[in-house]
Order: sequence, then C-alpha cells, then structure tokens
Amino acid sequence: MAPYPPLGTLYAAAHLRSHGYSVALFDAMLARSEEDILPTLREHRPKIVAIYDDDFNYLTKMCLARMREAAFRLSRIAKDFGCTVIVHGSDPADHVSAYLSHGADYVVAGEGEVTLLELTSHVLRPGTRDRGSINGIAYLSDGGVHRTEQRSVLQHLDELSFPARDLVDLDRYRSTWTQRHGYFSVNMVTTRGCPFHCNWCAKPLYGQVYHSRTPKNVVAEMLDLKATVHPDHLWFCDDIFGLTPGWVAEFADEVIRQDAAIPYKCLSRADLLLKDETIRSLARSGCRTVWIGAESGSQKILDAMDKGTTIEQIERSSNLLHEHGIEVGFFLQYGYPGEDRDDIERTLDMVKRCQPDDIGVSVSYPLPGTPFYENVRKQLGEKQNWTDSEDLALMYEGSFVPDFYRVLHRFTHAKFRLWQSRAMFRKVLARPRSLNRRVFRRIALAPYYACSLPLLQQKMTRLANSGEHRPG
Repeated sequence: MAPYPPLGTLYAAAHLRSHGYSVALFDAMLARSEEDILPTLREHRPKIVAIYDDDFNYLTKMCLARMREAAFRLSRIAKDFGCTVIVHGSDPADHVSAYLSHGADYVVAGEGEVTLLELTSHVLRPGTRDRGSINGIAYLSDGGVHRTEQRSVLQHLDELSFPARDLVDLDRYRSTWTQRHGYFSVNMVTTRGCPFHCNWCAKPLYGQVYHSRTPKNVVAEMLDLKATVHPDHLWFCDDIFGLTPGWVAEFADEVIRQDAAIPYKCLSRADLLLKDETIRSLARSGCRTVWIGAESGSQKILDAMDKGTTIEQIERSSNLLHEHGIEVGFFLQYGYPGEDRDDIERTLDMVKRCQPDDIGVSVSYPLPGTPFYENVRKQLGEKQNWTDSEDLALMYEGSFVPDFYRVLHRFTHAKFRLWQSRAMFRKVLARPRSLNRRVFRRIALAPYYACSLPLLQQKMTRLANSGEHRPG
C-alpha cells in the first residue's frame, strides 16, 4: 500500500508526446487484473500498445514471474484488439523469444525512449524508416529472431521532458498514501545507470555507465511538482543518488536558493556518504531517509560480492546520518554462496550496533548477465524467477534449505523490531514528549516479538540441521 506511478513509462509517454504523438496510459499499478485494460482500449482505439516496464523500480529488474505472465496476457489482449504490440523492460531484453512468441511484435532492449519513438514512427508512418535501421529492437523475421544493433544510452538527460504525470490518476495515489501512511509520496529520478561492479546486480538497460541530470534541472521538476502535484514527500529512486562529485552540495544550494525543499528518501553507498560533506549536504537539501545497500555484516561476504565497501564504512555512515537527523535504512541480503551461520550472526550484530530505522531483507537472486548468475547457473532448476516479491526462494544450492531463509527473514525482522522497541522505550523514559502513536505501537508490540523469537530460532536450528541443500 505504498504505490508509485510507473515513472519510466511516464518518461516514454512524455517523449512521444513531445514529438507530436497522442498517448494514453493504462496504469497497471492500480489495476486489479489484466482485463482492466479493455475499457482503455475501447475508449482510445490505439494503433500501438507499448507494455513498458518502469525502469526505475528495482522489482522490474528481478523479472518476477507474475509480472512476466501479466505482460504475456496484456500482449494477447492487445493483439486480439488489432494493435501492434511493443514490449520494453529488463526481462523482455533477457528473454526476447518468449515475449515475441506470446504476442509481442517488437521487443525494445536497452534504454527505451528514443527507440520507442523511432519504432512508433515506423509503425504509424510506413515508409519513413526501415525497422532494420532502428537500433535496440528485436522482432521475428524469416522464421527467426532478428536483433538490430545495440542502442547507445542518452548522455544529456536534461533534454528529456519531465514525466507525463497528468496521465496518472494522482488522486487515487494520494488517497492510498494518506489513508495508509498519513502523507503523499511521489517518485523522481536524477540519474540513470550505475558504474559499480556488485556481481549480483544486473544492468540490462544502461550497462556499466552512469549519467546524471543537473541539479538545476532536478530542482525545476521539484518546483513543478510543488505547484501541480503538492506531494508531502519524494522518493528519489536512483540506483545511487548524487554519485557525481560535488553534485549533492550543488543540489542543496539550488534547493535552498529556489525554496524547493520537499522531504525525501534516496539510496546511496556507505563509502560515498563519507566523502566530502555529502551527509551535511543531504541534510541541507531536505533528505529524511537514506537507504544503504549494507547487504551483509560479514566482510568476507561483501568481498565475495565485489561490493567495494567495508563494515566500518557502513557503521560510520550510519552514525553520521543519525547525527545529522537523517533516518537510515539497510538493505540486507542472505544466502550468498559461502555464507554460514557465523556470517549471519555478524549481519544481525551489525544491525544491532548501527540501529537503522528500517530494514529490507531478501535472499540472493541470480539475474541473467551477472557474474553471480554465471557462477550458480548450473545449479538452477526449472524455477529461475520468483513468483512475486515475497517468494524468497533460494534458487541455487545454498548453505541451507530454502525454508531456512524464509524463517530467517521473519527472525531478522522480529529481532530488529524488538531492538527498536527497546531503544524507543529508553528514549521515551528520557524524553516523555517523544511518545506518539507510532512509538507507542512499536513499544506495545515488543512482547509479541520477544515471544516469537524462540520458536523461530528453533525452526531455524531444525532446518539448518536437516542436511538438505537444494534449490527452492
């Protein structure tokens, strides 16, 4: 119940409109089923249906089976309606044949806006462009799949139009957010790509590159949002926020100069946060929360991942963020090859020491095109994608059986909430005025977490000793 509009799709829509094409949106984020697209098809009678993944939502990188099935079904519905079907996203780029055999006429691989524009021109204005000259697409030809040359990524992101948010029913998003969370959050992005080499991270769209919008361009969009959408909060959904040296400081200066501040959360790396005055600049610009890809409390595992960060950097950056009044979130990843119980305990100890304000727990997920995927490829069974984000199946031969990691997921959250409840209780004793409904609820749930831990610990011990090591 924290939905965000499909930002990548809205960028593509804006790019098409800026070149004179009429665009309508079927927002699958708010849909109950694939058949919900039918009224939109009947109303607009489109010649093209582009099923366009939100490139800035990390779940699309994971290529969840439910999302693939939805794309197949939407393709069939659109084809039955007489539309040319174009599909774009990480999973279609990795499984071109599957999508072309389930109704898609074209797959757009790589960064999509320019490619989609050229392909739209080819489809709607026959004779203006040969499809074989359009870089970054795949289609069936002469009984096989034909791929054109790879599309170069955009370097000057300021040239793109702002996302076409007017196509979205923002009132439904606002209602969902305010009813559930008491505020309204909207997504933005300032960059594309990531230059780092974590060996489990796939980069099918942008490759090993990184390009950034200018701070002035980002602040201009923030001012536009303040004037038209009125969000209470922003999520900067970059893989890494403010990687370019000096960018965050310049951004903070521009936010203050233009009175554009909106509380926001972003993602970063522990090592980058310690450079220059990055954390101070984040605080100046209105940052409320930073999520860090901590992954593991074991340096052995971080090194095996080619993460390029240290436990010391994670601890120092967490402490500095808290000192500047910024909340900290940790992404944690269990099950990486070679991880044992001692490594797991090190991760739990890191969480206890650093006291993040929130955590996200997952297990290692092999994605095509990554060194990690190649390392475990021979161990993969028929199941190579999670059904949904709560699947948590370990799909290769881990140190423990898959159910162990599902229980570990619950155990970690229970431990974290218990530690957090105790810290909140101590804070309330020292500062009674800090007690509010959220704090009271967390403290009240402490006995529940405390009681659940022994049973979860027993289950983990039993599963760890089961002697079975097979993909989930």
